Amino acid sequence: MDKPGDLGIRSNQWQRLLWWHQGQKANGEGADGVSDKGKHISLDQKLKINWKEWTVDPAEQFYYVWIQLMILPVVYNSVIIILRTCFTKIALSYLPVWLTLDYLSDLMYMVDMIITVHTGYLDQGILVKDLTQLKKHYLHSKRFLRDLASLIPTDFLYFVFGIQTPLVRINRLLRMPRLSEALDRMETRTSYPNTFRISKLMIYIFVLIHWNACLYFALSSYIGFGSDRWVYPNITNPEFASMRRQYFYCFWFSAQIFTTVGDTPLPKREEEYLFMIADLLIAVLVFASIVGNVGNVITSLRDRDNVFFPNHELVKAYLRSHHISKELRHRIDNWYQHLHINKKIMRENEILQQLPVHLRTEIAVSVHLPTLSKVTIFQSCEKSLLEELVLKLTPQVFSPGEFVCRKGDVGHEMYIIKEGKLAVVADDGVTEFAVLSEGNFFGEISILNIKGNKSGNRRTANIRSIGHSDLFSLSKEDLTDVLSEFPAAKSLLEEKGRQILTKMGMLEENGEGEREEAEKVDTKIKRLESKLEILQTKLARLMVELESSNSKMQARVEQLESEVAALSQLLECGEEGKRAQGRGEGVGGEVGWEREEAEGEEEDCLDAKVQKQRQREDSNDVTKEGAGESTKSTKENVEWMVEGDKPGLKDADGREKKKNEGEKKEKGDDRLKGDRAENEPEDKKEGKREGR
Repeated sequence: MDKPGDLGIRSNQWQRLLWWHQGQKANGEGADGVSDKGKHISLDQKLKINWKEWTVDPAEQFYYVWIQLMILPVVYNSVIIILRTCFTKIALSYLPVWLTLDYLSDLMYMVDMIITVHTGYLDQGILVKDLTQLKKHYLHSKRFLRDLASLIPTDFLYFVFGIQTPLVRINRLLRMPRLSEALDRMETRTSYPNTFRISKLMIYIFVLIHWNACLYFALSSYIGFGSDRWVYPNITNPEFASMRRQYFYCFWFSAQIFTTVGDTPLPKREEEYLFMIADLLIAVLVFASIVGNVGNVITSLRDRDNVFFPNHELVKAYLRSHHISKELRHRIDNWYQHLHINKKIMRENEILQQLPVHLRTEIAVSVHLPTLSKVTIFQSCEKSLLEELVLKLTPQVFSPGEFVCRKGDVGHEMYIIKEGKLAVVADDGVTEFAVLSEGNFFGEISILNIKGNKSGNRRTANIRSIGHSDLFSLSKEDLTDVLSEFPAAKSLLEEKGRQILTKMGMLEENGEGEREEAEKVDTKIKRLESKLEILQTKLARLMVELESSNSKMQARVEQLESEVAALSQLLECGEEGKRAQGRGEGVGGEVGWEREEAEGEEEDCLDAKVQKQRQREDSNDVTKEGAGESTKSTKENVEWMVEGDKPGLKDADGREKKKNEGEKKEKGDDRLKGDRAENEPEDKKEGKREGR
């Protein structure tokens, strides 16, 4: 009995609970169904809402369980209908049981149709839950016609053929696709798919032998029991009169035919020959299916081993071809043997490669995260960082006496002990300083690359495996790639590593200054990189402007070349004129004046050319005013070069003018000389005339 004090305490507790319930109800927070009345009301409302809009997701557990239940009526009809049809004595002996099971299976068929109507389907990757669309989709499918035909009430034919003819229910076998769907779902969910495939094959063979046994008994009844050695013996014999003996004998006879094992009696009648021919053909198919399925199972098992474990045969062939010593080959064989016996998986990433990234991450987190969380430097890190790191862990197995790392080696990875024991030994490999067991780790400092580390990222101890040890390794490259996305975690890990090195006395005093210098260098590098990007942008812009200015310069040079060619032609014309003038010195003054006029025309042409050139330069200056600053500088250089050429042109023009003036003076002197020469002969002629 309870004490009064306990009762008082309990009553107070119930009162407080009641008051709390009332307060929740008064505040409108009792909608969660805290009280019994609220529970019933919410449950009724929930059932009412779900009944109107009730749909079934084919990926849910309810649908999976239901199709597993549908295996029972389908198998019952596929086995019992032919049994009751051929073994009449069995059908009549248990008639109430058979009728009850018949209509119970029909009821499950009807419920299955209702569930199928409410089962959603995927349309463009989205589950359709609208009941109107579900009904339309099901009613317009072939599956509805098949389900409806399987429920046609053919039992009314009992009144025509009699209750001993259950063959009228043969339409119930139209639900066999439901059996295939259920078995396929089970195969995808089972953890032992190969065993399930063999079991499914044996069930199919059993049903086939069962049907053949029933048909054999029916054919024996048609021919006559005991009429020859091939048919079933005479049932009047008490030894063969029992129902169990009849079924077992027929099943054994059919199994002998299908397996072709044992001596079967030779047939005597045509019906017997036809039956044997059909059975032998079916036996060939059965044997081929058995061999094929067993071969597939063996192949899948071998493929599974090749995926889970390294291929030992290839390694053996390699060792034989290169004449490796027996001791080393023995160690390798022991390593492989350890993997196979203890089911050590070395190819986790290859096995899970077909899965999406988020599923692989969840699997790796559930398998490796507890081990990774034991590492001191990774404790208190954010979860996303650990999720990235668990995908980088690589399992490794070390044999007894094998060194994991040696003192002085450059550290490229850290190790986490999953199982086994390792010893920290001296350089002689015998003296043990410490023993590391499950959950310990080492080499974490070498992969952080901390400034001021006296060891210089080298191993400071020898680690040897005492027995078979399972370790996880994390490489420096993988950690660097992950930490590049988590700068805060990187600084935190480096700080923890410095603390550990400080405790060990392995951190130099100027490590802090070096860290600051490294930070300054990093900032400088970042600033220089930003400036470099700006300069690259400007350089690209200048290159474009340079190309445009080069094209304009080329056009200008071509123009100048054409003008120089015109000037050279004029000069050639002037020289030809001089030559002609030298040849015709004795000609009269009219020719000289014509030459002067021609030279004047040449000078006018030259002046016109210079004016055109200046106009073009002015127009180029006007077009150049709208360009950018960088373009202006380039074009100014071009103008400077052009203007530098102009004095030369002007000097050439001045020189030409001086030459022309000198030539005119010479021509004038020549003309005077010519006049004098002409006058002198006339005087002489006149003197001669007078002398005469």
